[in-house]
Amino acid sequence: MANCIFCAIVAGDMPATIVDEDADTLAFMDINPWARGHTLVVPRRHYENLLEVEPSDLASTFAAAKRVAARMTDNLGAQGVWLWNSCGEAAGQVVMHFHVHVIPTKGEKPPPPGLRDASIDQAEIAAAAATLRDDT
Repeated sequence: MANCIFCAIVAGDMPATIVDEDADTLAFMDINPWARGHTLVVPRRHYENLLEVEPSDLASTFAAAKRVAARMTDNLGAQGVWLWNSCGEAAGQVVMHFHVHVIPTKGEKPPPPGLRDASIDQAEIAAAAATLRDDT
């Protein structure tokens, strides 16, 4: 889809810190994380929002989110994981490509939508990504 940043990331035309991928999905670090390890999971095919996504791509996206969530508990010490999706502008969706936020928590109260943790810089994003990929 023209002018879709997530489609550009999927195509390799925009940089992203990838943590998981398969034939149908791509998972990458959010550049404005709500918590250390905050990851976005997208289907490779463009769908504007939850109401448009085909059931098979919805299933693939949530299977990828489950893999990432498991790594968050195993590798980042998360005690829980928030899954977040906003469907449409009125619900706070900013990028009009269906995506799921996978956000690790150690029991903190969920942040309000869109509130990033300013203490997490690009180096910390890269370090968390390496941990989620289990790079050695």
